Order: sequence, then C-alpha cells, then structure tokens
Amino acid sequence: MFKTEEQTRTTPKKLRKMTKNRLQNIALYYLERFDSSAANLRQVLKRRVFDYARQTPDFDSAEAENWINDIIFRFEELGYLNDSRYASFKIDDYLLAGKPERYIRQKMQQKGVSEKVVDEILNNREFDEEAMAARFAAKKRIGPYRADEASRLENRQKDLATLVRAGFGYDIAKKIVGAENIDDFA
Repeated sequence: MFKTEEQTRTTPKKLRKMTKNRLQNIALYYLERFDSSAANLRQVLKRRVFDYARQTPDFDSAEAENWINDIIFRFEELGYLNDSRYASFKIDDYLLAGKPERYIRQKMQQKGVSEKVVDEILNNREFDEEAMAARFAAKKRIGPYRADEASRLENRQKDLATLVRAGFGYDIAKKIVGAENIDDFA
C-alpha cells in the first residue's frame, strides 16, 4: 500500500536496536571504507548512538559510551586504529596536493590527532612551502600564472588574499604574486 506524502514526511525512519555488537559492526564498516583516527571514529559512533537515543528515550547512553570506549580500545590493540599511521598518510596526501603546514595542522586537529604526532611527522618530512605555494598558484591560475599582465596587476590583492586564505604566510604570498614570471619557480 502506498503512503501519502503527508505520511512519509511525518514518520521518521525507525532505527535498528543499538547493541554493543551492532556498534562494533558500524565501526568495522566505517573503517572498511575510510581510514580514521580514534577521535574521529569516536565522534562517528557517538553520533549514531545519539540518533538512536533521541528516538528511544529509555536507551542508556552512558552504557553506550562504555561500549564505544571498549571498541576504540580493542581496535587500537588490533591495529585497526593507529593515529600516527593515519596522520602520516593524510599529511603525505596534503603535502602532495601542495597544502601549507598551517592547513595540515588544522585538519589534523579537527580529526583529533595530537599535536605531538603531527609535529613528529612534519619534522620528518621535507617540504618547501614556497614551492607548494607556487604549485597552488599554478593550479588556481593566479599571480604569475595569469594569462596577461593587465589581469595580473588588476587582481594582485585578490591573488594575495587567495594564497593567505589557503594557509600560506603573507611573505610567501607576496613573493609568489610579485614574481616576474613563471620561470622564477622552475
């Protein structure tokens, strides 16, 4: 039997019963699809528990919190979760994409990776922020990578702002935008 439009709007999707085993399966399925830090996985699981608890008033959220802690601990023991491995892969991806150090640190903080781990990884990587800024400028076709000199001069402030918003320092942005030609970075 078909539901009317009003019936479909007012009935929320009924969630399956939340158990420790179900929560563990949710976590495993998430980790199959995405690499994650422990803090990020904790947030994902908490969101699922919160959604279920909102629909089921008699559900014990404190018990679910203990389940989450047990799952995170077990997954770390088994090697499914490893913040330094996760951060290493993500930082390498960001460096290859030409992302500045400030951007990388912010993203790792959002994912719950400790500053100590990020510092250790960044200190072991060699990267030239100026070359990354030049790569970013080439990708966005700003600064010396604009088509003609007139548009380059007209958009100088805009190009500086774009580089600074991307996370590059003002001095580096000035150097990139002020470069005479593309060959200065070769």
